[in-house]
Amino acid sequence: MAKQAKAKQVEVAPQEVVTKVTAPVKPSKSEWEIKDRVYYLKGNKSPLTLTIPGRHTRKHPLLYFDLKTGKQKEIRYATNQDSPLVDEQKGEVTMGHIRFHNGTLTVKKEQQNLQKLLSIYHPLKGKIYEEFSAKEEAVDQLEVLDLQIDAMNAARSIDVDQAEAILRVELGSKVNEMSSKELKRDLMLFARSNPALFINLANDENVQLRNFAIRAQEVGIISLSQDQRTFTWVSTGRKLMNVPFDENPYSAFAAFLKTDEGVEIYKSIDKKL
Repeated sequence: MAKQAKAKQVEVAPQEVVTKVTAPVKPSKSEWEIKDRVYYLKGNKSPLTLTIPGRHTRKHPLLYFDLKTGKQKEIRYATNQDSPLVDEQKGEVTMGHIRFHNGTLTVKKEQQNLQKLLSIYHPLKGKIYEEFSAKEEAVDQLEVLDLQIDAMNAARSIDVDQAEAILRVELGSKVNEMSSKELKRDLMLFARSNPALFINLANDENVQLRNFAIRAQEVGIISLSQDQRTFTWVSTGRKLMNVPFDENPYSAFAAFLKTDEGVEIYKSIDKKL
């Protein structure tokens, strides 16, 4: 019988055993903060009093869908219970009213059941009322300030003709009586008070053409029929265009002035202006 090959032994240096030490995991800090909370009605509404439902009824269902259990849970405001969830309440309950005064409701930190009902479970949150957040309020204010700065910087670089076109949307024919300095001043004030609308108008390529059409109508070069459906030459009565249904007549005329036929009409009006 053939001898089996003797396995070659390989010497290995002794390895140092490393013991991995795992730091204890700290429990995550609860997201819920114990503090006084303020709730306010949406839409700048401030009625003397407004009461919202505090218990589940057929007319005003107060249900919360629990993602963990996949079940609907009934909620109610019981002043003598720690939880707003009915299935976690025990014994006799004392019902309370949820009432806003002059558009706001302040809930002290001791009323955790009402706070959680309003902040977490109530279906009318986001529809009728919101919870005040100083952080979110600061973010909103910062966004408004940034928008105001952008709008006012843009207003400074706009020429008088475009300033007149933008302000005419807000002031109408009053712009005809304003000096260039008045136009620039009111444009800056408009940019500060309504920056979003100002930026939209400044970026609207048709705003100057609409202003052009309005000026032509004001000085008697073109005429708009009483039903606001037809533009004509004042001098000859010849029809220039029909306004499409449900469109602003001056917006429609501005779009018309960019067509091949409209370009020639624009040149003719511009000479008369």
